[in-house]
Amino acid sequence: MSDETPQRALVTGGGGFLGGAIVDRLLARGLRVRSIARGDYPALAARGVETVRGDLADREAVRAAAAGCDVVFHVAAKPGVWGSYEDFHRPNVVGTENVIDACRLHGIPKLIYTSTPSVVHAGGDLEGVDESLPYPDHFETHYPATKAIAEQAVLAAHGPELATVALRPHLIWGPGDNHLIPRILARARAGRLRLVGEAPGSRVDTTYIDDAADAHLLAFDALGPDAACGGKPYFISQGDPQPIAVVINGILAAYGLPPCERWISAQAAYRVGAVLEGLFRFFRVKAEPPMTRFVAKQLATAHWYDIGAARRDFGFTPSTTIAERLADLKRWVDAQALAASGDSPTSG
Repeated sequence: MSDETPQRALVTGGGGFLGGAIVDRLLARGLRVRSIARGDYPALAARGVETVRGDLADREAVRAAAAGCDVVFHVAAKPGVWGSYEDFHRPNVVGTENVIDACRLHGIPKLIYTSTPSVVHAGGDLEGVDESLPYPDHFETHYPATKAIAEQAVLAAHGPELATVALRPHLIWGPGDNHLIPRILARARAGRLRLVGEAPGSRVDTTYIDDAADAHLLAFDALGPDAACGGKPYFISQGDPQPIAVVINGILAAYGLPPCERWISAQAAYRVGAVLEGLFRFFRVKAEPPMTRFVAKQLATAHWYDIGAARRDFGFTPSTTIAERLADLKRWVDAQALAASGDSPTSG
């Protein structure tokens, strides 16, 4: 960068999967990076990131973390499909309102918000839809409901003093994934993994971690008060929708596991979800049920999106295909296994 003093970026949730990938790219550019999260992340500090421990629902903590920053990447959120409305409202809505407040207080000119395609999911198939699709009148779970409120607040905040944009990456996965892949592997190893619907399943979009992070940096570069992307939401994906069985079995193959060939009908999965929800509520179980009605619908319906607006407005172009990214994942898994065994190419 040409400036003697690099810009400083605040990344909420910088210790997470996507947040960490964004941090890596910002550091590579020479930016100074600060992260705020509820937990401790020594690995971030070891890479030169200034880490701040705090709750996004604490307005003063967010204001303090944002002081001196030139851009905020608001990545942190509470995901999931189980819990009370307040569990999701505080981090996702109040937390986002506090981020917007901190940007305004400190005169921070750019805010890039990580949203989700779930904010427009009404329960049916979404095939090739673009950002003109409206928010639904009803949400079946609190995560998309609160993310939709937060997304609208971010977009409404766009103006001459604060430029904002919302990105909606779908099903992020790849090396280091601590959410989607571990759940698939755990269920497969326990013999509890089922595919929902009819083989090979509805087509879904997914997003490799590198492409999801790159999209955020591209939006950052393009964003400004008069930018084409200012105040708008954008779908982000690999642009290569595949049947759900292809993606799940490709991940299993990368980890040396056999393919999942057991299917359950969408109707049966929905009924199972309804029963489990009732039981978990009756016995006040805080853990997420292994199946819910929302998850059953998500697994049985198509979800793929037109990413033409992101291509046009800030130059997002997926790097390669799902098949090639699955091959990348397998190479990473093999390398991890080799390193763990001590039999590395340089060990002897």
